[in-house]
Amino acid sequence: MALSVDTRRFRCKSCGKTFYESLPNVDSKRSMTVRLKTWLEKRSLRHPFTHLAEETGVSNTTIREVFDDYGRQLQDSLRFETPEVLGIDEVHLIRRSRAVFTNIPSCYVIEMLPDRNKTTVGRYLSELPDKRRIWCVAIDMWRPYQDAVREALPGIPVVVDKFHVLKMANAALDALRKTVGGTISPQKRRALMRNRHLLLKRFSDLNEIQRKRLEEWGRDFPLLSKAHRAKERFYDLYEASSRSDAAKRYKEWDASLDNEIRPTFGPLLTAFQNWEGPILAYFDHRVTNACTESANNLIRAVQRMGRGYSFDVLRARILFVRHGAHRMKPFRKPRLLDKPILAEDDIGYGLPSRGTEREDISLGVDTVEILNLIEKGEI
Repeated sequence: MALSVDTRRFRCKSCGKTFYESLPNVDSKRSMTVRLKTWLEKRSLRHPFTHLAEETGVSNTTIREVFDDYGRQLQDSLRFETPEVLGIDEVHLIRRSRAVFTNIPSCYVIEMLPDRNKTTVGRYLSELPDKRRIWCVAIDMWRPYQDAVREALPGIPVVVDKFHVLKMANAALDALRKTVGGTISPQKRRALMRNRHLLLKRFSDLNEIQRKRLEEWGRDFPLLSKAHRAKERFYDLYEASSRSDAAKRYKEWDASLDNEIRPTFGPLLTAFQNWEGPILAYFDHRVTNACTESANNLIRAVQRMGRGYSFDVLRARILFVRHGAHRMKPFRKPRLLDKPILAEDDIGYGLPSRGTEREDISLGVDTVEILNLIEKGEI
């Protein structure tokens, strides 16, 4: 439906200039009603621009402009609370790795950056409000993260996420499985590939049938069996009761590797040597970055729904979705405005000389809630 409005034209008696009458229900920047603009703002965070264009007859370009303006408005009005435990990881979006920040205790997304460079990450960390709240930062083994944290948040301990370390042990074992698979018959290779999860799963989590199958493989592929036992012993490292106990267990594990399988775990050995301090810091603070991995899965799901969109659009859709996904801070402290509400000559009964501005403070975007909205088709 289209509306046609005839506006009156006036001439100023003082200066002679002409002007049209104002239409308060029409958007000042576009030929659409304020109601339609508001509707597009809300819907553009959850639906493809092309669908909205087909539904309303408004061009994709105009919808994108409405979306951009709304995103800037939300950016200015919404502030994320600085978490006590900050998680930093990355997700690959639109051919680049993007840094993702999470509130680890609550598993909420609080920011996405256009890249993961030290300068970009450091600038964001330096501008965080209430930096004194942070007592620990969990990262993966990406040196710019560590350097940025040390410069922007001096004295804050950095912990390497244990799941990234354990993943390297599994990756080493799986790489050996592929190497062994290249030397056996196609039938055995397919069986080995179909049951690779038996190698990667903890032995204690296997049932009796799975354990027997693993023992059969051990007889057929002794090298793979050796590597599997080494992987299990490395996992035991994270059952240590203290940092010193973990360091001792690692030295014993390192010494137990024979020359036949040591090259298999070469990348893991190198990583531990380069990151020993942050890896062992886990045993002082016991924080993990697992929720950031969940956040990355969410981000990829949003990307699949909006292929062809820019990073800025995807970021806004994740951070500013207004559909119950934000977890707001329950109590807000009023902030005094710099300017008075009333002019000096005005008189008001019971009114303060300076007003207060209510600022929305979000604890972050609930990843579980957004995934539920995606499953329901509401995003």
